[in-house]
Amino acid sequence: MHFSKMFLMNLGMLITVAYLANLFYKYTLSRLSARVKYSLSVLLMIFGGWISSFFGFQLSENVIFDLRIVPLIIAILAYSRSYYILIIGVGIGLTRFTFGISQAAFAGFINLAILGVIGMLLNEWLRRSDYRLMIKVMITILTVNLINTVNIALFGVITAHEYLTAIVPYTLPLSIVLCFAFALMLRDFQLDQRRMYEIESANARLSEQTLELQKAKIVLEERAKQLMLASQYKSEFMANMSHELRTPLNGIINLAQMIMESGQELSEDELKQYGEIMYGSGHDLLLLINDILDLSKVEAGKLEIVQEDVNVSETLLVLISHFELEAAKKGLELELEEQPGLPELIYSDPKRLQQILRNLLSNALKFTHNGRVRVKAHLEKELRSGQKGNWIVFSVEDTGIGIPPHKQHVIFEAFQQADGTISRRYGGTGLGLSISRDLARLLGGFILLKSTEGQGSTFSLYLPV
Repeated sequence: MHFSKMFLMNLGMLITVAYLANLFYKYTLSRLSARVKYSLSVLLMIFGGWISSFFGFQLSENVIFDLRIVPLIIAILAYSRSYYILIIGVGIGLTRFTFGISQAAFAGFINLAILGVIGMLLNEWLRRSDYRLMIKVMITILTVNLINTVNIALFGVITAHEYLTAIVPYTLPLSIVLCFAFALMLRDFQLDQRRMYEIESANARLSEQTLELQKAKIVLEERAKQLMLASQYKSEFMANMSHELRTPLNGIINLAQMIMESGQELSEDELKQYGEIMYGSGHDLLLLINDILDLSKVEAGKLEIVQEDVNVSETLLVLISHFELEAAKKGLELELEEQPGLPELIYSDPKRLQQILRNLLSNALKFTHNGRVRVKAHLEKELRSGQKGNWIVFSVEDTGIGIPPHKQHVIFEAFQQADGTISRRYGGTGLGLSISRDLARLLGGFILLKSTEGQGSTFSLYLPV
């Protein structure tokens, strides 16, 4: 009867220690490294063995009966490294000396050290065996309890005959039953913990998925706004394009009709004037179609670049000559500045270089009402980004209407303009800068913009020498 009370008290204390250890782990140790947690679990097993001895049944002054083998059994079933079993067995054996140094204490130490070695072997067998878990648990409990009984009979201070006949019939069955009950409770507790962990993991995954969905929603909303803006820009572009196409076409058709209906009545000067108007309209229409074709070729990656030697000074003089008359009509000063040190030749595509510079200069003249437009060329050895090398810079400066800062990144995009009414006020499709930017990239360079609203703009084409 005393053994039953003692063993039940031992079991209760072990359950209490396990519960308190779980709380301590949950709120204190869960963020520690795996190695530290593993080491603390070993100390917990040893402490569990000491608690069993502390609340054990003291048969005599030095003889204590308890369930100190239970933590060792749990370690055999739970640990993945067998040498920890030996450490736990020896550790529990050493705690026996805290109750006094005696022959019984030495016998208890030897018993637990032997059980530690047996536990190592059982742990290796468990990890290699294909038996069901409950069979493994039963074999482990029976083996440890039987060897514990044999060790006490061989090394204990009580005679083997007295121990086997008077004590073992009570302690062995009770120890096996309580060990098995504790193993079942621990297994049930472990399953609950696993279920809780799975629920927490599922909740964490759901939270992450919810966050990802929210981010995806924001991205979709942003893309929807971009699509709406793109649709708006394309609608404006189509409206401008239809206006630009109709204007020269209507002029050509009307003049052609007038010539057809009253050609004989028209004087030579009138025919020449009508011809010049038709030529100008046809030229504008051709430029418009070329812009659209160039943009489509660039976007399709089919625009060919022909690299050859390009004379810098000649290119600039040809550019200026094309726009001198237009500048004079608007009363603008058109200046050319070539800084010293410019190379005579660069290796690039002369046609596309002229196209970029014409677009930039045409825009500068279009949006400048008074003042001047200056074309400059100079060399730079190192860019602000830290990129080194020889770069030739063609800059077109004007004193025109300028561009507000929040619109400066928009004007280089196809179908987008700083102001949707720009094309209707000044003419053009708004594709020139987009095409120029893409052509600059194909030539290995880029275009930079500096502008102040109401004061003018500077577009700079950077090309590698």
